[in-house]
Amino acid sequence: MQKTSNVFARVEPEIKEQAEQVLIQLGIPMSNAIGMFLRQIIAQRGIPFEMRLPTHEPVAISTLTTKQLNAELEKGYTSAIAGRHRNLKDVMTDMERDYGI
Repeated sequence: MQKTSNVFARVEPEIKEQAEQVLIQLGIPMSNAIGMFLRQIIAQRGIPFEMRLPTHEPVAISTLTTKQLNAELEKGYTSAIAGRHRNLKDVMTDMERDYGI
């Protein structure tokens, strides 16, 4: 049997629970998943997924002036008219599939 080493990490309880639920469905113990993650860091010589800052910061609607709000609504309207939108049913199906909500 190979030697093992302990890794201690503090995570939010909700995040741990949600991750455990996914791993249970996959049949992968948490310790194996962490080991897989660490092996991928070694293999890829970095974090094994893309990490980027958002292209823009979300803005609370209450902080917008009337002019700014109208400009944002106009952008959405123009985008919808141009056909750059998705059916709500498709969005909800994707959210249920990907996030269980």
